Amino acid sequence: MTQTDHTATVPTSVDELQKALQENLYVADRSLAISIYLALKLRRPLFLEGEAGVGKTEIAKVLAAALDTRLIRLQCYEGLDVNQAVYEWNYSRQLLEIRLLEASERFSEGEAEQELFSEKFLIKRPLLQAIESSDGKPPVLLIDELDRADEEFEGFLLELLSDFQITIPELGTFRAEEPPYVIITSNRTREIHDALKRRCLYYWIDYPDFQKEVQIVTNKAPDAPRKLAEQVTAFVQELRTAELYKVPGVAETLDWTAALVGLDQTELDPSVIDDTLGIMLKYREDVEAVRGEQTRALLNQATNRGARRGGRRG
Repeated sequence: MTQTDHTATVPTSVDELQKALQENLYVADRSLAISIYLALKLRRPLFLEGEAGVGKTEIAKVLAAALDTRLIRLQCYEGLDVNQAVYEWNYSRQLLEIRLLEASERFSEGEAEQELFSEKFLIKRPLLQAIESSDGKPPVLLIDELDRADEEFEGFLLELLSDFQITIPELGTFRAEEPPYVIITSNRTREIHDALKRRCLYYWIDYPDFQKEVQIVTNKAPDAPRKLAEQVTAFVQELRTAELYKVPGVAETLDWTAALVGLDQTELDPSVIDDTLGIMLKYREDVEAVRGEQTRALLNQATNRGARRGGRRG
């Protein structure tokens, strides 16, 4: 595939990219759209930070759909190493092959080693898959929640993100003909090293304002009545001002809306809020702190602010 073919689906302007994201039901501020566009244009990784549930991971999914290319996801966790992230050898298949070779006596020791350490016994993990794209079109590589991985893993990523190549001692060096589009996310449970950030474009994703979150809800939950979507959004935004162990993100707003639609609710009332708090709040202490009188107070505040917004629109 030619270079022109590789870049044929890449938007040619920020406006075009923002429209493509919208068509895939992602509401992006222009500043975020600019950062994504520059990451595509400059072929630089985009490092996204923000609280959990604000839509960082979703950007990679939507971008892959907008570019009509594969999404390759590496979910980070404590103890992640090269075997899980890059490659490992299929030892069970190699052992079986050794037994077959010994039985047949067809290969010398040198030929057997060469056969055993060939690509057919190589298990390619996400980073190697992204480097060696088989369809000629660069994929979107999502390195999700990097802050959960150990700092040593960051050091490995420095070389990968600089040269987009991986060396396997038994096989040689795999180089990307076309570097993948890289999205790295972090919930900032720890600081990521500056050396890695310097290789990336950076963007902080905050909780959306009321109007943007309502738009997200109506896009993602089109069956929700408009009044319910506005009430849910207003209540969640009030909930984020409360002193909680973990405030709900946009993902929880969408989950709650879907649940309320499933319960045939057309508007909020205190009893249904109390019954469904566990969809938004994931800690018992937070649920107990909000349930009851606090629910009613938050609902009143959300209703009053909604009325003021309606008055301004009028």
